[in-house]
Amino acid sequence: MHQINCPWCGPRDENEFSYQGDANCRIATQSKAPEEIEDLLYFRPNPKGLHKEYWHHVSGCRQYIIVERHTLTHEIRSARLARSPQNQEQS
Repeated sequence: MHQINCPWCGPRDENEFSYQGDANCRIATQSKAPEEIEDLLYFRPNPKGLHKEYWHHVSGCRQYIIVERHTLTHEIRSARLARSPQNQEQS
């Protein structure tokens, strides 16, 4: 079992968390046609290597975090709060 280092609670088993999706994808639906939104949601690349993902600490502090995980080895490189100022700038 892998561990995620929650910024609030410290290292925890990954079963305390719920995967919430790609942290690199933000969709502004107001300016896009339905077909474009469909493509963004269902036909995105499946990356190999490090990838940023949203995770929710369901069995702990209930915070949303961004986890940087290697998609082939499942190694977790980092975890940080999703609402931190540095993440707002990267959007």
